[in-house]
Amino acid sequence: MIGLVLRSTGSWYEVKADDGNTYQCRTRGKLRLSGVKTTNPIAVGDIVEFDREDNENTGLIHKIQPRENYIIRKSIKNKNHGHIIASNLDQVLLVATLTYPKTSLGFIDRFLVSAEAFRIPQIIVFNKSDLLNEKDQKKLAEIIETYEHIGVTCLTCSAQNNEGIEPIKEILKGKKTLISGHSGVGKSTLINSIDPNLNLKTSEVSDFAEKGVHTTTFAEMFQLDDDTFIIDTPGIKELGLIDIEEEELSDYFPEMRELSGDCKFHNCKHLHEPGCAIQMAVDEGEIAESRYKSYLSMLEDSDNRR
Repeated sequence: MIGLVLRSTGSWYEVKADDGNTYQCRTRGKLRLSGVKTTNPIAVGDIVEFDREDNENTGLIHKIQPRENYIIRKSIKNKNHGHIIASNLDQVLLVATLTYPKTSLGFIDRFLVSAEAFRIPQIIVFNKSDLLNEKDQKKLAEIIETYEHIGVTCLTCSAQNNEGIEPIKEILKGKKTLISGHSGVGKSTLINSIDPNLNLKTSEVSDFAEKGVHTTTFAEMFQLDDDTFIIDTPGIKELGLIDIEEEELSDYFPEMRELSGDCKFHNCKHLHEPGCAIQMAVDEGEIAESRYKSYLSMLEDSDNRR
């Protein structure tokens, strides 16, 4: 049988089969995918082949069909391995907040790079707009301008007050979307606003540290209608990049990719090299300084890994 992995709890996988039924599946032995070292061989969004066990709603997975794409992060348990968050996506949606808690631009950029590595379209939803004062609103407008300039769709909302939800519903329609973000940014509240029937558990942000409390423990896919799926994920504290070489990193910054051919040297790292088109664009304000700083930070991580 063939099915779609809806939920993973580590050793068991909830699989929606092509017969319309859902099966609880395990793997037959160890599944290893060539070229990818991961702590989870099967991810939500995978299409798998499995054998149904006799007279049971259980099955044994024996094959994963080739993935179109995936979002991967460095494993928390094993720094030399990756952890696949989800696969076979049409788009990714990052929930971010300017306050309570604050999402750093560095984190946003790492998430965008992870998606851009597979050319997966990206959306940023800035939640908790009701908490922003005039100064915050001005800053948010500047941030949105930076990301829209490089082709990222940006939306604002207040999930708590159910404001700005309709445009988000519209952008999700007919797609398979990964929804991610720090704990406490209102991800579960937003998903509940999109579809109240899901009734996901939510929790308050800690006043002491202004950090969120994890309410989602495993990645899980929900079907909103015939052709609309969303994947809820545990809150991400840090996003360690993996499987991206320093030579290719600038390719995953669209504004750098466009200009890198104009550099004097073909192997330019865009650091201190003479005739670097990227550094010139940063100096002239064509590339946002915050984005360039994120690039340097990721490059430094790559050097440290080596």
